[in-house]
Amino acid sequence: MSDCIFCKIAAGEIPADKMYEDEHVLAFKDVKPQAPTHILLIPKAHYASLNEVPEQEKELVGHLLMTARRIAGELGIDGEGFRIVLNTGPNSGQEVYHIHFHLLGGRAMTWPPG
Repeated sequence: MSDCIFCKIAAGEIPADKMYEDEHVLAFKDVKPQAPTHILLIPKAHYASLNEVPEQEKELVGHLLMTARRIAGELGIDGEGFRIVLNTGPNSGQEVYHIHFHLLGGRAMTWPPG
């Protein structure tokens, strides 16, 4: 999608502080972190939200989550705990319409959020 900032990041048109990349997934540091650790994980394929991900791409969603777990371990936040957030739609707070997970850690999280 030509006007999607995350598609541009995935294509290398906009720089990002990359944490992980393979042929399907890109993880990079959020430019406006909400926690000491705040990583965004995106599929390279464009889906505006979870509602648009077709059933046959469920392995991609699992791959995103397992990549988040791996990064949490590499950053040493897996022992104390971390949060993974997926916002879907305007009432959830989704701002960029390209499905993405937020990996948050490095501090105590409160509940309920928002």
